[in-house]
Amino acid sequence: MNRFDRQSFLGKDSQKKIESSKIAIIGLGGGGSHIVQQLAHIGFKHYVILDPDRIEDTNLNRLIGATIDDVDQSRYKIEIAQRVLKNLCPDAKIEAFPNKWQEQLNALKKCDIIFGCIDSFIQRRDLEGFSRRYLIPYIDIGMDVHSVPDCPPRIAGQIILSMSGCVCMQCMGYLTEKTLAIEGTRYGDAGSHPQVVWCNGVLASTAVGLAVDLITNWSSSLKEAVFLSYDGNTNTISPDNRWQYIKNNVCPHYSLENVGEVK
Repeated sequence: MNRFDRQSFLGKDSQKKIESSKIAIIGLGGGGSHIVQQLAHIGFKHYVILDPDRIEDTNLNRLIGATIDDVDQSRYKIEIAQRVLKNLCPDAKIEAFPNKWQEQLNALKKCDIIFGCIDSFIQRRDLEGFSRRYLIPYIDIGMDVHSVPDCPPRIAGQIILSMSGCVCMQCMGYLTEKTLAIEGTRYGDAGSHPQVVWCNGVLASTAVGLAVDLITNWSSSLKEAVFLSYDGNTNTISPDNRWQYIKNNVCPHYSLENVGEVK
């Protein structure tokens, strides 16, 4: 059997579509490292990966592919991601940058899908705006843990597919003036958030599934934006409660007239 025969149900020429697509992953920590690994298993061969950080000991509870030796050598997270990709796809073409994504816009413009695996709400807003300007589907994942008095901690997360012509993350109520303002008082630094490997894996797997469906159209059902909520206490993913009320709205934040290069 061919390596990819068991995913041939994705449709005729699906593997060619997968192998010719260029994917960006921004943030290679807990969520992004899962995405890197899964895309490599599926057979994607063109990547733009960005993360300015070096691995630390505290990353080892969730960063897929990382080792104690990586910590000892203070390797960049992009180095670890490249190793994972090359071990599964030796002929993969990888553009790897130890930079902030804002410093590599020309590389991102050429991508077919952008994954955002970042903590900052402000960066999410800016990355979504960039993706919409260049008509690139943007898939965002994230999780957090909330303290509730007299109850166990609540694990919550989201998987969002944002596409031009559909409602955006502001329309969804995920990005609000309040969350952006609070983060702005910390100069754009969202700080550290609780993270565990299994929740990141669930979010990343769902996001990768959306990306494969976008590229192959295997389900013939992904026609609009997606807003999914993850409940880590009940291990469930479902459309966000707000989705049914907003999914058919017209987005007032990103006009289709404002696409392409900034004049």
